[in-house]
Amino acid sequence: MPDRVLPDFLRRRLKEPLGTLIRGSPNQTMHRLGRMIEEERPPKVIAVGDVVSRSMVEHGLQPDIIVVDHRVMRSPSTPFEAGVDRTVRVRNPAGTITEEAWLVLRDVVRQEGRTRVLVDGEEDLLTLVVGLHAPDGSFVVYGQPHEGIVVVRVTESKRRMFRQIVNLMEVRSKS
Repeated sequence: MPDRVLPDFLRRRLKEPLGTLIRGSPNQTMHRLGRMIEEERPPKVIAVGDVVSRSMVEHGLQPDIIVVDHRVMRSPSTPFEAGVDRTVRVRNPAGTITEEAWLVLRDVVRQEGRTRVLVDGEEDLLTLVVGLHAPDGSFVVYGQPHEGIVVVRVTESKRRMFRQIVNLMEVRSKS
C-alpha cells in the first residue's frame, strides 16, 4: 500500500460523519457510548483522536486501541495516562496515510491487549485504516468537532465505503 494523500475534493466528504453522530457534552456522549458498548459488546473498541481517547479513559471506557497525535485542533495537547500494554509510534503527515501507518495499524488491530498508537503527524485519516482492518462489529470512535462523537460500527458495507475513499486518494510515489 503506497502512501496516499487526501485530494481537496475529498476533504468536504470527510467532514461528514462516517457513522452514527452522538451529539452532546463529553459526559452525555460517553454515557451513551458506554451503554452502546454494554449492549453490543463489540470485539474491539478503537478511539481515534486525543479528545475522544482521553474522554473515554476518564469515563472508564477502556478502548483496545487509542490513536493519538498529542494535538487538538492543530494545537499541542497534554499526554494522558491510558493504561495501555504497549505504545507504538508511526509517522503520518497531515492529509496522508503512509504505508508505515497502514502496516502498523493493520498489525495492532490483530493483537490482543491494549495499544496506544502515537502518531508523529496527524491521526485523522487513520480512522479509515482501522475501520478497514477491525473485526466486524467493532466500534471506531472519533470526535466530531463542536458536535460530539461519531461511532462507526464496522461492517462489510463500511469497509467498502472506506476502501472507496482510500482508492480516491492520490498515490504518492516514493522518490
